[in-house]
Amino acid sequence: MGLRKNWNYTLRSRRRLRAAERFLFLLPSLGGASCFVMLPFGKMVVSSFFTVLTNDFAGFRNYAAVFRNEAFRLAVRNTARFIAMGLPLLLLGSLGLALMISGSFRLDKYKYMYLLPLAVPASTMVLVWKLLFSGQGFLNRLLGTHMNFLGEESAFYILVGSYLWKNLGYTMVLWLAGLRSIPEAILDAAKVDGAGRVKRFFLITLPCLRGCISTVLVVSLLNFFKVFREVYLVGGAYPQRSIYMLQNVFHNWYVNLEQDKLAAGAVLLTVVLGTVCLLLQRLWDHGEI
Repeated sequence: MGLRKNWNYTLRSRRRLRAAERFLFLLPSLGGASCFVMLPFGKMVVSSFFTVLTNDFAGFRNYAAVFRNEAFRLAVRNTARFIAMGLPLLLLGSLGLALMISGSFRLDKYKYMYLLPLAVPASTMVLVWKLLFSGQGFLNRLLGTHMNFLGEESAFYILVGSYLWKNLGYTMVLWLAGLRSIPEAILDAAKVDGAGRVKRFFLITLPCLRGCISTVLVVSLLNFFKVFREVYLVGGAYPQRSIYMLQNVFHNWYVNLEQDKLAAGAVLLTVVLGTVCLLLQRLWDHGEI
């Protein structure tokens, strides 16, 4: 009996020691996140309820002003349209490439070359856009026209295409990591049982990729909010209406010292993104998607 008590005491001590070790291991990260993320975000939430000039309590007037702002509504529409068009193309295109590369040893040897677009500076990419699509660009010379593709509705599709070109390889590598984790024995057994390639994909590969799909979806969704540099270098602070994104309106509010609107808009964006991510995670945990 005493030996059993000593064993239980030793086991509890080891568990407490491991918990303390994990806490000490996470302490620097928690401290950094608290100082440089949580505290500034809390200050921003407080600032969204006050006026920037007089520091008077404004309640929800700043949020109402954000919703009434035409530039903000335009930016929301363009950003939503950008995500709705680009996200399915990015996910499906990168998954198709990953499946093609994973099944070919010759292509698999060069998979890291698909990450090269990430190394291209945004300024260089924008320079290529201008050389190709401006009024005197290569495309106009080829077609014999003088259209400024960067100044019309086509600028939106050029932005979508450039985003896909830059992020397709990175997303493909994430898919490849998920495909590599699927046991070959399961696929071989299904092949022996007579399951074709399409059937193996939907009944084995896709269910095994559920965890990878969750990660790729959230990472890709967040990356769609990182296109400000390209848009700014093309059109400045006030680009064409078709590519006027949320980052542009936040930048302009910051330059104009409209900190109250900026804080309220940032809180709204955080709430929307956080809700979407939590909803996706909840649906994923319950197996509904």
